[in-house]
Amino acid sequence: MMKKLVGLTMMATICLAGAGVLFSDEANAHGYVESPVSRGYQGALDKNTIGWTAALNKYGNVITNPQSLEAPKGFPEKGPADGRIASANGGLGQIGDFVLDSTGVDRWTKQEAKTGVNTFTWHYTAPHATSKWHYYITKNGWNPEKPLARENMELIGEIKHDGSTASNNKSHQVTIPSDHTGYHVVLAVWDVADTSNAFYNVIDLNLKSDGGTTPPVEETPAKPTNLKTADVTTSSLKLTWNTVANVKEYNVYRDGKKVSTVGGTQFNDSNLAENTTYSYQVEAVGTNGKVSEKSTAVNVTTKSSEIEDNEKPTAPTNVHSMGTTENSVDLMWTKSTHFLGVKHYEVYRDGKKVVTTEKTSFKDTGLKANTTYNYTVKAISLGGNVSEASAAFSVKTKEAPSGQSTWEADKIYNYGDRVIFNDLEYEARWWTRGERPDQSDVWKLLSNKAVNWDAEKAYNGGEKVVYQGETYQAKYWVKGEQPGISSIWELI
Repeated sequence: MMKKLVGLTMMATICLAGAGVLFSDEANAHGYVESPVSRGYQGALDKNTIGWTAALNKYGNVITNPQSLEAPKGFPEKGPADGRIASANGGLGQIGDFVLDSTGVDRWTKQEAKTGVNTFTWHYTAPHATSKWHYYITKNGWNPEKPLARENMELIGEIKHDGSTASNNKSHQVTIPSDHTGYHVVLAVWDVADTSNAFYNVIDLNLKSDGGTTPPVEETPAKPTNLKTADVTTSSLKLTWNTVANVKEYNVYRDGKKVSTVGGTQFNDSNLAENTTYSYQVEAVGTNGKVSEKSTAVNVTTKSSEIEDNEKPTAPTNVHSMGTTENSVDLMWTKSTHFLGVKHYEVYRDGKKVVTTEKTSFKDTGLKANTTYNYTVKAISLGGNVSEASAAFSVKTKEAPSGQSTWEADKIYNYGDRVIFNDLEYEARWWTRGERPDQSDVWKLLSNKAVNWDAEKAYNGGEKVVYQGETYQAKYWVKGEQPGISSIWELI
């Protein structure tokens, strides 16, 4: 297909060889700190040594999903509530599992470490677009017999990112203060760029002093090499370069002016003018603060919208589930690229197109419980060219509780009928068809659980919601009134 356009300004997912199908055995697969071993990942390891039951009792459900400790981002102002930091409010998909918040000086396995520069390495099972990572440590004098709270933690490092996927930045250099020895907890936070959430991992450390010896004088880092450009469009491009040893971050320059500081060896530049030449250089910033020479400059010209669109977009990648319930699958994927831009995406379920969306996510609802579905995604360019389909992603919805039926969009329900939707039980208040239980007040929530607040949904008196890490209860019917501001909502 060719059109003339004028004036247009991701425990591991398994690939089945030969069939090109990705299977999700993990409902909420994203990432965790693997070195030093985080508390949740330690549970996943311990289930193979102390046994499944003992590990489950000690760590909770995280032993099967160390990558699922997800909660709203914005820490420390937002995020998990005090006392629920280690479990990330119980983790999305396993709300109410607060075992990781248990306290005690001898409760958790401690990793041996020294003060000074330490390397923290993440394992990504879905390398989301990322804005930053930030690290905190318990203050001297903290009480391990009490749950973790913000007031007892201090920032020790921030690794900036440019919104690209996390896979190009696995390890971070973070300095632990020299006056911190003995038992301390480090909180590692991974902020996702294109969702409202972040991942929270705590690492239990037994810190020893570096011995008080005079540290060697660190040299100025070598200048970055092999600077390259890729994915050039009319308004954006990607820069990559080789890793430099003992580096904390990199400064990126466009036409001699610093435009960004990133932690990894990649930078996505955007909002550029079309058919314009730019010159880029990169310099390395060492863990000692010393700055390298700038790299050899690379020049690149953005594409022109006057040329014919005869290219397919790249195929979407890393299709995965942000969470499954008895009747829904929350899909997400890595965006495609095209020199003129991507107009939208088409999502296919079992070979049939179910939605067209401009987003890189889609929540498929009204599904059957305990059923396997296969999804593929295609990208459509502004000129109408269609990409190859993504690798097929296969996922199974959860089983409905014994004796319960899941909500179906095309089914008629009468007063008193009960259904399960997103792991919660609802009861119909009157005749209804096609109205989602989580969006319409025709459905009364029976489960005594808090749900994420939605400005478009009406809530009845007594119903609970979670907003910015806090739990609120409605005093009476309410819609659109924001928790924390409106007196209709009571903080509980």
